[in-house]
Amino acid sequence: MKPIAWHRVWAVVLRHLYNFYHSWDRIVDAFYWPSLDIIIWGLTISALTKQGQGAIIQISMVVSGIILWYVLWRGQYEITVNLLEELWSENLGNLFSSPLTLPEWTIALCALGFLKLILTIAFTALVAYFLYAVNIFHLGFALIPFIVGLLIMGWGFGLFIAGLFLRFGTNIQTLAWAGGFALMPFSATYYPLDSLPNWVQAVAHFLPSSYIFEGMRSVLLTGSFQTDMMIKSYLLNAVFLMLALAFFIRSFRLARINGLAHLK
Repeated sequence: MKPIAWHRVWAVVLRHLYNFYHSWDRIVDAFYWPSLDIIIWGLTISALTKQGQGAIIQISMVVSGIILWYVLWRGQYEITVNLLEELWSENLGNLFSSPLTLPEWTIALCALGFLKLILTIAFTALVAYFLYAVNIFHLGFALIPFIVGLLIMGWGFGLFIAGLFLRFGTNIQTLAWAGGFALMPFSATYYPLDSLPNWVQAVAHFLPSSYIFEGMRSVLLTGSFQTDMMIKSYLLNAVFLMLALAFFIRSFRLARINGLAHLK
């Protein structure tokens, strides 16, 4: 395996940052939709609280869940949508006819997801604080493993969907936006895991995200960090990331044999 050329990694990151700066679609995805979710859910829980059907802590749990959910979604989104960008412009063949390697390109997209994640979290955290006095940083040190775990899961799911794009092209491009949200009902993002039907709980036990959101609620409600949940989450993440990476590499090799320039 060739050593990573970090200047090429930075070149890919810079290319997409320029695209982000000039694309209203990307800016809306990064700031508008997360803020709208926070406003709608916050107002809903606030209205229920005034009617005696909710509690202030529920606003904190739901809004914190929204902010953390976009960590996972951002990691997945950057890999899948930026691959689609190359497919739409028929640029994938040109990209890999250069000295750029697949690991370098993958690292660049993961790094891009991390950079944009910082922007999204900072902005949504400010919105949550000024509108509902919810401070995501009250999670303390636990916020770091929560964010890292969700970001790794997002990368893994993004690589899996990217592998599907390399096999089936843009016919299934809607997965770039809708795919991640298919995991949300099983991740216990807004509600306790034990409130779900048994079959949903059975699926949730195999998702790293469900342990993270349960751990988040534990910190907010009791102030205790559930180490066992984090261990389970990271073990599942390691397995899923390795499987997704293997699938993505295999799909890329098959696509290269068939011709990247003809992939649409």
